Amino acid sequence: MPEILLEMKNIQKYFAGVHALDDVSISINAGEVHALVGENGAGKSTLMKILSGIYQKDGGSIIYKGQEVEISSPLEAQIMGITMIHQELNLMPHLTVAENIFIGREPTRGIFVDDTKSNQMAKELLDSLNIDIDPTVRVNTLSIAKQQMVEIAKALSFENTSLLIMDEPTAALTEGEIQDLFKMIRDLRAQGKSIIYISHRLEELPQIADRVTVLRDGQYIDTLNIEDATRQKIISMMVGREIYYDPKEKSNVPEDAPVILEVRNLVANNVKNVSFKLRKGEILGFAGLMGAGRTETMRAIFGADPLASGEIYMNGEKVEIKSPYDAVSHGISYLSEDRRAFGLAIGLSVKENAVMASIEEFSSTLFMDDKKIADVTNEYVEKLSVKTPSINQLVRNLSGGNQQKLVVAKWLIKDSEIFIFDEPTRGIDVGAKSEIYDLMEQLVNEGKSIIMISSEIPELLRMSDRIVVMCEGRITGELDISEATQEKIMSYATMNM
Repeated sequence: MPEILLEMKNIQKYFAGVHALDDVSISINAGEVHALVGENGAGKSTLMKILSGIYQKDGGSIIYKGQEVEISSPLEAQIMGITMIHQELNLMPHLTVAENIFIGREPTRGIFVDDTKSNQMAKELLDSLNIDIDPTVRVNTLSIAKQQMVEIAKALSFENTSLLIMDEPTAALTEGEIQDLFKMIRDLRAQGKSIIYISHRLEELPQIADRVTVLRDGQYIDTLNIEDATRQKIISMMVGREIYYDPKEKSNVPEDAPVILEVRNLVANNVKNVSFKLRKGEILGFAGLMGAGRTETMRAIFGADPLASGEIYMNGEKVEIKSPYDAVSHGISYLSEDRRAFGLAIGLSVKENAVMASIEEFSSTLFMDDKKIADVTNEYVEKLSVKTPSINQLVRNLSGGNQQKLVVAKWLIKDSEIFIFDEPTRGIDVGAKSEIYDLMEQLVNEGKSIIMISSEIPELLRMSDRIVVMCEGRITGELDISEATQEKIMSYATMNM
């Protein structure tokens, strides 16, 4: 019987009324690599942030090394021997490797830091882990893979470290660097260390994991021994939630519908040779897991991020889009996944936000045409059923769904032809989702075209005419809605590049 290092029992967590973790339990054996998988929003990171002291649980218990414990901070977790290595590394780039490893615990000589001893200790630690890094170099000169090794060394510099949590550790690594990391993980397991390994790359798991736990929608689904955890079985467990809306059975777009937007060989930040076409009156879904490059692709098309190379055509004509202003001029609108930060000025009124993208149309010389602004705002508030007591209401006081509809109103007033919806229903309730879906269908019925990024596969199946799937900056699959299934989408989204 393996020795149990950690048990998390019946963990509960709420965020502003959202039940993020609902009675989740997991156990970790001493000296095992335990994979934790699930779709975006399944609760993986939330559970691990509770274990590492970043979040506080709202219910349940944590039993570590046979004792029930309360973990109130990351420092307290670290003292216990639990360390989380985040996908976004927490190193200080301007300091040396040794300074990062021992920061706050530097060896001293009298009242001064003993750099010589610090470097020597770091060298011994790195050598013991078979990490070939000079402890005197600055961290900002190292590759991401090397920085990750430094993070691991830093965690293991605490003598009592027993449990490492790795969150998407291979997301930014090359194949060779991944194999180096896997070797280190195997060595740590051989030394009796336990590792919780969060990853969406299912093909990696048989190489390193002993067991796999699946979470879905904040709930525990099952734990499997790795020999029983086929890729297809894990995918089925990950996506097995109820679909509240019937999926679309066939595309509503005529076969001869003109191509309104074509992207050829697009290369940009985390975007690698992406090409696709969007037809008039089409909803083109973009699927993929976190870091797949979907948002980066759309930001490059919209001119928010620079293009390294590639071409963009609208209605068969090549266009130059170097800024969002250029995109808007060509009839492209972008509804960001973070509507409060990038789509709205929440400290301004409904009417001020509604005309923000087309303000020049409502001004003559030095003065604004307030009556014209009020008339057009009232027209679209009524048309889109935006629930607000007045067009003078501050946007921060609207619900999430009504804020989203106001962003759409802003671009309709601008008379956009192409709408890029990035996570259009994130953070809004089921009723508001239905209204957004109805609005999107209304737009395409009027001849508009929509690109929709969504991490909710049922949403993509409900709304899309075609679905493009991305993984690691590349398009790995394209499915007509008539052939699309959750399993096929997840298979493409986790495809090893």
